[in-house]
Amino acid sequence: MEITTVYQKVRSEFGRPVNGFAPTEAALLDEFPPEKELYGTYIERNPSILDVQAIPEMSEHEVNTERFSYLNIGNFHQEGGWPKDVDHTEKDQIQRYKKKVEKDEDYIRQVKNLGDAVEQSIMQNYAIDIYQEYFSGEYADHSSEPPSAKTLSVFKDPNEIKRTVSHISWYPDGGRKLAVAFSVMQFQDWRMEKMSHKSYIWDVNNPNTPDFELQPSSPLCCLEYNPKDPHILLGGSYNGLISMFDTRKGPTPAEISIIEKSHRDPVYDIAWLAGKTAYECASTSTDGQVLWWDIRRPEPSDSLALEDKTPGCEGRTMGGVSMEYSAGAGPTKFLVGTEQGKVVQCNRKAKNPSDRIGIIYEGHCGPVYALQRNPFFTKYFLTIGDWTVRLWNDEIRHPIMTSKYFKNYVLDATWSPTRPGVFITTKMDGTLDVWDYFYKQNDPTLSLQVDDDGLFTVKMQEGGNMLATGSVDGSVYMLELCEGLAVTQPNEKQSVNQMLERESKREKNLEARQKELRQKEKRQTEMAAADPVDKVPWEEQVKNIEEKFWESIQQSESKAEAEGIGA
Repeated sequence: MEITTVYQKVRSEFGRPVNGFAPTEAALLDEFPPEKELYGTYIERNPSILDVQAIPEMSEHEVNTERFSYLNIGNFHQEGGWPKDVDHTEKDQIQRYKKKVEKDEDYIRQVKNLGDAVEQSIMQNYAIDIYQEYFSGEYADHSSEPPSAKTLSVFKDPNEIKRTVSHISWYPDGGRKLAVAFSVMQFQDWRMEKMSHKSYIWDVNNPNTPDFELQPSSPLCCLEYNPKDPHILLGGSYNGLISMFDTRKGPTPAEISIIEKSHRDPVYDIAWLAGKTAYECASTSTDGQVLWWDIRRPEPSDSLALEDKTPGCEGRTMGGVSMEYSAGAGPTKFLVGTEQGKVVQCNRKAKNPSDRIGIIYEGHCGPVYALQRNPFFTKYFLTIGDWTVRLWNDEIRHPIMTSKYFKNYVLDATWSPTRPGVFITTKMDGTLDVWDYFYKQNDPTLSLQVDDDGLFTVKMQEGGNMLATGSVDGSVYMLELCEGLAVTQPNEKQSVNQMLERESKREKNLEARQKELRQKEKRQTEMAAADPVDKVPWEEQVKNIEEKFWESIQQSESKAEAEGIGA
């Protein structure tokens, strides 16, 4: 710190001197005579002295602060806390370890608890929260509660000629609406010429009147909301056309595919693809094709013919009835259920065109009406056909779990989005079955007689506690499941995964044993073919061996007798 000294000079020592004043004689300007009246009011005051100085007083002073010495020192940070098998210098290993930790249930539970604490701090400005969950972050044990479901609303087809509810799609943002496709799938049905082609969108809070009408050129067999844009819907028609609806532009289709480039049979199933854009989709039909679309164009971007590769059936075309396109199983892999009862595993981006059709699973005796992957374990998928429900593993050609044969056809199924072991099925007799593999595998946990006619389709809402099922007579029932069927139970995910892995391992062992027996039988057949034609039968071989055995015994006895006589 530098020390400075300030000196204050007298005014006369700087500046120009003042020379404008000169001495003069005194002169009387005015006279003020004394007034005796004012003298009486005069009060004598003690003398007071007031010094006035216009120049501030200043003194010379100095201040020194304590000095410190500074040094530049660096700090080396070494990564620590990683497991022994993770090299922190490799980014790939760190990323894999982070993904592994993020999938751990304990990590998710801790993050959720921290989120609850932050949410509580944010909501301190509110005087009261009527939606507060006092037991958030804790598992509630519902195992002792009996499973139940109650009907909340019924949506009826407003037309005089009742049609079958062929497909249901929930509104992607909170499930506030239901999009329902109506059609008649029976060939040459008498209602085809007289019935309406309209499908409807209902508000779940107003079941009396449809909220919006869809007016396609042909009845819709399937209908799906766009998961990224809830204003857009994709529909597959009975005449094979693909229609795109935009609720902001009116009830008629905003885009329609060209009939020459479309399917030649009814479009049984459609699916939105999880890509970079919200406009890619795929469709399948009983004409044996899978078509990929960009809804901004009227022509398909790619196609695949469903040809059978099973020995003895090579080259036969299989009609598509159901399709499963899940992003968890891979962006290019998908499954197609056929009307021949087989499930085809396909890969859109295979290196060779012949490899686009992979494993073919011998599924059911009739058409595979429903096909869906488990949302928690994507390598396991569920199929519905004929009178059974079957659970599969991608790596095994045979089902790992099969239900009993019911008296009525099973028509549709859907997994619960919140419970890994719960799925719902519908049957031709109007029964809704709720399966809970976490507690029971042989029979449904809950069976409800929802309608007198058959239940053709069922769809779960993303919250896990609501479902909608459509009947053959055109009625859509919205049901609410109890908390025991909607809320994840403690250790449920781990237990269900262990059960599925155990059944998969058992099926693999049986398949390996069967393969070993086939190879053994093949070797025996080859050995039999290599032997001469005049081979002696086994019975004669045994007889000859016995005769030689007794001859050798007689010879040894006769030899022993001869040696005894000679002695």
